[in-house]
Amino acid sequence: MAQNKTKENDLSVTDFLNTVTDETKQQDCFNLSSIIAETTGFEAKMWGTAIVGFGRYHYQYESGRTGDAPLIGFSPRKNAIALYLSSDFKDREALLAKFGKYKTAKACIYIKKWHDINVEVLKEMVTKSVARISSLYP
Repeated sequence: MAQNKTKENDLSVTDFLNTVTDETKQQDCFNLSSIIAETTGFEAKMWGTAIVGFGRYHYQYESGRTGDAPLIGFSPRKNAIALYLSSDFKDREALLAKFGKYKTAKACIYIKKWHDINVEVLKEMVTKSVARISSLYP
């Protein structure tokens, strides 16, 4: 069975975020990292070469495939910052309605700018997403 390419590693989160060339996006990523670490109590770690993750869980699908993944994470992409949250945490749609400007695709929530979102709603979504994933993969 294939191995996951995206694994937790010892690369520097700070060094990675410093490579983000757009200064506003770079600062937004540092803000996200700080808020998520504060909210979850987990240290930011690199997963692969482009994902900043917090915490970890071990999963096993019905197919038998297993692996590890961050409980929550984000990645600065060309056009937006991708937030990796559970796709079915409690009150997700109601919280997204109060979140601010975003787009979604499966479990990803894409934001353009830090100032476009409600940080208190972000904290609640992070907490509920971590709780959901932790309940599925204790």
